[in-house]
Amino acid sequence: MKVLVVPSSVNDAGVGDDQFLISYIINDTIAIDAGCLGFFRPALGQTPVRHVFISHTHIDHVASLPIFLENCYDGNPDCVTLHASKTVVDGLQKDMFNGRIWPDFIGMSSPSTPFMKVNLIESGESIEIDGVKITVISVDHLIPTVGYIIEDGTSTVIIPSDTGPTEEIWRIARHKQNVKGVFLEAAFPNSMSFLAKLSKHLTPAGFEIELEKMPRGTRFIAIHIKSRWRDEVIGELNALDHPHLEIGEFGKTYEF
Repeated sequence: MKVLVVPSSVNDAGVGDDQFLISYIINDTIAIDAGCLGFFRPALGQTPVRHVFISHTHIDHVASLPIFLENCYDGNPDCVTLHASKTVVDGLQKDMFNGRIWPDFIGMSSPSTPFMKVNLIESGESIEIDGVKITVISVDHLIPTVGYIIEDGTSTVIIPSDTGPTEEIWRIARHKQNVKGVFLEAAFPNSMSFLAKLSKHLTPAGFEIELEKMPRGTRFIAIHIKSRWRDEVIGELNALDHPHLEIGEFGKTYEF
């Protein structure tokens, strides 16, 4: 399984230093979230992605969705499918595809010339697409949010999305075979634990607690580190001295 952590910023060398927006691309054709999906690569380079799973409607996870859909639109009925909960779809239509912020791609879609197809998903559901099975699990964030367990028969990858301390996704993941990687957030430094608790994110200390909920030896990749505190958070993560913890690299394709 290939998992590309899509970059959302570049420095003078063309390398991403900060992750302001969140997207992953699985095996070239499936995206998890669309924070930076529509800003990555030229428009034609985005067209291999045919399925987009949206974890929740916070802007860092959906910011580029309208741009991506426009870039991929060709009037063909075989268009991009958006996989999201009813809560997420309703929020997108009310707050993004509302005719003011952006045209109503959902309402404007017709069977013959859709801008997108919509597939409603619920926690506990599994979907098989392009050789992978994606299981949807609710996590504990400020608004209804889901994480994903992704399996291809050889490897299993966990993307919990934004979450504070949570249980269900780990309970299910512990019974999965060949868990090769977990992309887990570490948003704020330990000194801002009050903000992490208020916003339902994780600090390095909270990251360590979640890490211990999986079998020893599970590879954890720290992601979604807030840019302003990146160096501090990375220092605290490294201080955990955990042999299977690493800092996520933007623009890198991980192979499991």
